[in-house]
Amino acid sequence: MNYIVLDLEWNQGSRENERDEKLPFEIIEIGAVKVNSAGEITDEFCELIKPAIYHEMHRITEQLIHIQMDDLTAGRPFPSVCRDFLQWCGEDRMFCTWGTLDLVELQRNMEYYEIPPLSEVPFAYLDIQKLFSIAYEDRRTRRNLEFATDYLGILKQEPFHRAISDAYYTAKVFTYVLARKPEVIRNVSYDVYHPPKTREQEVRVVFDTYAKYISRVFESKKEAFADKEVSSSKCYLCHKNLRKKMKWFTLNNKHYYCLACCGQHGYIKYKLRLQKANDGGAFVVKTSRFITEKEKEELIARKEHADEMKKRRKH
Repeated sequence: MNYIVLDLEWNQGSRENERDEKLPFEIIEIGAVKVNSAGEITDEFCELIKPAIYHEMHRITEQLIHIQMDDLTAGRPFPSVCRDFLQWCGEDRMFCTWGTLDLVELQRNMEYYEIPPLSEVPFAYLDIQKLFSIAYEDRRTRRNLEFATDYLGILKQEPFHRAISDAYYTAKVFTYVLARKPEVIRNVSYDVYHPPKTREQEVRVVFDTYAKYISRVFESKKEAFADKEVSSSKCYLCHKNLRKKMKWFTLNNKHYYCLACCGQHGYIKYKLRLQKANDGGAFVVKTSRFITEKEKEELIARKEHADEMKKRRKH
């Protein structure tokens, strides 16, 4: 299998009335590095793309990536470049990115031009930014690419914020992680640009320190919360259904939390995030992990704060 380390640059409308709602960010450069299963860089792909929507470079984009609009006019249209890129990737591949945005924008651009999707359902990829945090920090902190490059002592020969150079630096960070802490790559991420449509397509996966569940699309939030698996509190190690010590609550109507206790494994914190599907409806991403006594008390305090805020809104 090949790892496709991808980085994109994109442009947007300079004024609000120029923005295309179907494609707010137009890809203008694709850069990618191919890494084999032995952790060796074997090939690269880089091409500028002729814009079809935004013909004026956004000032922030221009300052950041140092690409002029004249540089792009000689390029090929996105559909041609994208098809060549996907052919270069091959079938036996896993995408790797720094963060979560590149795959979203790649698929949004592909959909705009009616290019067949990367997948009709969620697929696993590697977020190298997350893997760096798991390997070298606290699992939660998210650093920028240059920080990781400096931390690992990687020689910086090209400027950052161009697709191919950022893809190369990301690939170098990845090869360091792969060589020194290969177990970390078990912590895959899941792209949900196309969420599950049926129960059979739902994602259930257990990692070293937590479990994740990605539900199928429901017509409404009410229907999602009525689903037994969405609202359940189950131990992901022994699979026992647990009685909740704390029912679901929220502070912002986006993230919901609850608490249960497994007699064998301890307290479990559940976090639920409701996400809108691109073609309507909503799906749920639920994570569960075991927590310490201190974390339990902090969650109880958050619940009490949520209850107090709810009382105030009523009055």
